[in-house]
Amino acid sequence: MNKILVIEDDINIRENIVELLENEEFIVIAAVNGSMGLELAQETIPDLIICDVMMPKLDGYDVLMQLRQNDITASIPFIFLTAKSTKEELRKGMVLGADDYLTKPFTREELLAAISCRLEKQITINKRYQNNVNELRNTITLSLPHELRTPLNGILGFSKLLMDDLEEFDSTEIREMAASIYNSGERLFSLIQKCLLHAELQVIATDTERIQNLQSQQTVFPTLAFIELINEKAKKLGREADLQMFLQKHDVRISESNLYKIIEELIDNALKFSEPGTPILIITQDIKNTFSLSFTNYGRGMTKEQIAELGAYRQFERQIYEQQGLGLGLIIAKLLTELHGGELKIKSQPKEKTMVEVLLPCV
Repeated sequence: MNKILVIEDDINIRENIVELLENEEFIVIAAVNGSMGLELAQETIPDLIICDVMMPKLDGYDVLMQLRQNDITASIPFIFLTAKSTKEELRKGMVLGADDYLTKPFTREELLAAISCRLEKQITINKRYQNNVNELRNTITLSLPHELRTPLNGILGFSKLLMDDLEEFDSTEIREMAASIYNSGERLFSLIQKCLLHAELQVIATDTERIQNLQSQQTVFPTLAFIELINEKAKKLGREADLQMFLQKHDVRISESNLYKIIEELIDNALKFSEPGTPILIITQDIKNTFSLSFTNYGRGMTKEQIAELGAYRQFERQIYEQQGLGLGLIIAKLLTELHGGELKIKSQPKEKTMVEVLLPCV
């Protein structure tokens, strides 16, 4: 049974609504003013709130504003009751996050229809949220153990061989095993660093002072370090010839280390999802005092649905393609860009090409 909170200072209207809803087998909680209603909403967490606009002590707008600022009560469906409904009042309520308006006097059918509509919509939202949570849980359950176990197996396996049978291997074999141990350790270290960075960026996103500090920094692009980073990433995969860079000098509102991290993730992404021999275009532009940096690869591509569902620990078509990682690179680049007052855009045609563009404020 759904629980409904009714906040109404007119005793006759309040009692009529309570009686009507109880006859429909709802659990009903009643409040005689906005202050009491706000307190009851935070204590009982109802499935829906019906609230009068004009009330003493705390009016309906203040109640709604405070509820929307609380993470626990922010998503509760909210229906206003009002004796007058001018365009300005409707607009004010909708801006604050009201879900519906009922103008007094209203009929039993109008009230029940409004409640039914909002509850059904909330059920749909909750189902979608739960599906996303379940999908994320399944993805982490399947991919995280694999990503941790694979490099650990390499480290443990080769180090065990060296400890048990060192005298049976020549220097070349020992060097190869040591290189495998190092590469596995490097892969594991990179995975842990990305997980920690993703968590840190989510914390920063809630701290206004740290965001302001990030946005006050600046750097010059390109520097030799940026160009070397891109070239080294391509060289490691034998793809130096695939790079096509068209870079102009810009003063950008971001620290060198954070821009370096964005570029590192985007070049990794472009190399991972395209085949050797296909070009990777890296282009910078100045668009109305905005720094534009784009990476275009002619590889697998993404559908509009995949772009819309982009998130941490999400990898698409993993059952088809063998690939390393947890899908954190692109979302880290996106979070870093947004924390600096910028935007990350993705345009893609499946099985043809993908362009990832970073837009950041210029100095």
